[in-house]
Amino acid sequence: MEFKISSDFLPTGDQPQAIKALCEGIVNQEKHQTLLGVTGSGKTFTIANVINEVQKPTLILAHNKTLAAQLFLEFKEFFPNNAVEYFVSYYDYYQPEAYIPSSGTYIEKDLSINKEIEKLRLSTISSILSGRRDIITIASVSCLYGIGDPKEFEKSTVIVAVKKKITRTKFLQELVNALYSRSGIDFGKGNFRVKGDTVDIFPVYSDNAIRVIFYGDEIEKINYLNANGKNVEESIEAINIYPTNIFVTSPDRINQAIKQIQLDLGNRIKYFQEP
Repeated sequence: MEFKISSDFLPTGDQPQAIKALCEGIVNQEKHQTLLGVTGSGKTFTIANVINEVQKPTLILAHNKTLAAQLFLEFKEFFPNNAVEYFVSYYDYYQPEAYIPSSGTYIEKDLSINKEIEKLRLSTISSILSGRRDIITIASVSCLYGIGDPKEFEKSTVIVAVKKKITRTKFLQELVNALYSRSGIDFGKGNFRVKGDTVDIFPVYSDNAIRVIFYGDEIEKINYLNANGKNVEESIEAINIYPTNIFVTSPDRINQAIKQIQLDLGNRIKYFQEP
């Protein structure tokens, strides 16, 4: 899908000239360009038009969460049919562990994670791994730090498609490997529930659940469910269900790590038992 800007206004004043110059700089692979303008001069709208012209996935860095949130809302309005994502630190509060030698005081690590921001972070990663090119990510410097192994995250992605041959048991195992939990009564984000040949999954990063209906060892139908997980919204042919956590690890890698730990443990025991 291509970027398609939605606005009742057209660039005016110095904006057309600025858009043209910035686009030419990107095409010519200029490393640095600066757009000057006072508050309220339409810099966001100008950049939106640049994105619309060059048609490239875009990362926009902001120096704090408040500005990032403002830009996120503005770009969502300019590109309602494209993937505009929000990726900032999900800690509302973070106190690292510390030790004060003078008083012998140990301060335990304390943190508070914002579930809504965690959902938006997972939405960003799922959009990027989906192969879409029409992505604008509004981020803080949080995007510069490690977020787990993208290859492991992709390995744990559950691929769902109509007429795909897979047993229900194998499908449920794939959901568990993607860190989804089975739930009967309390069906919420990060859970799945099973009733006969029907499996409902509620991705952490989505406001809609997904219903997968089996016919024997084949997926017969896939539907979106509304927010309360009851009424069918629409039918789809295929969808990827991404893991519930950025730091997911595939079973193969876990087994490899366990074997290496056992090997290292055996070597250390042998070392200490030697005379």
